[in-house]
Amino acid sequence: MKIDIQDIKFWMDAIRNSKDRDRTLESFWGGQLQSKTWLIEHLEKSSRITNASIVIHGGWNGVLSSMLFNSAIGIKKIISIDVDPKCAEIANTINKRQEMEGKFKAITVNMCDYVYEETPDIVINTSCEHISKEQYTRWLTNIPRSSKIILQSNNYFELEEHINCVETLEQFKQQSNLKYIISAEELELPMYKRFMIIGSK
Repeated sequence: MKIDIQDIKFWMDAIRNSKDRDRTLESFWGGQLQSKTWLIEHLEKSSRITNASIVIHGGWNGVLSSMLFNSAIGIKKIISIDVDPKCAEIANTINKRQEMEGKFKAITVNMCDYVYEETPDIVINTSCEHISKEQYTRWLTNIPRSSKIILQSNNYFELEEHINCVETLEQFKQQSNLKYIISAEELELPMYKRFMIIGSK
């Protein structure tokens, strides 16, 4: 995957213009980028979806969206959802090229309350450790049944905002409550393990 030089410029603009640069820079930590690259590479190898519509929950500052747009996956549109109101402006800057083309939109809303206007091809949540089991159940219930679902969590219990980590991949599979699991994998990172499940309801 190669990132377009124009998009790198927009990444830098987002960092430069951020009111909390340190927090914005956390989006580009090695573990964050490696986890996102892992997800994208898996999709590139296993998915034949083209012209895909994607909804990302816990989209944060929009880095995953930008990386997806720069991948070999054919993307029609991405909607990035985050409850933090500071994220939308940053995400729209990071994805400015696609936002101007009408292919990207950042929305500030609780993922549990999001209403799907259409059925996306793929629904992604790489922040399962940030929501309670009750919130996860509400969120999962709202997803259209025909959408492919990609989940990520980790065993990094040290962060206070990580309220629902899992110890193992098997525990994450049980917790995911997906009827059909296409793949389940783990990625060893320096400080923690990242778990990923792809499946459907």
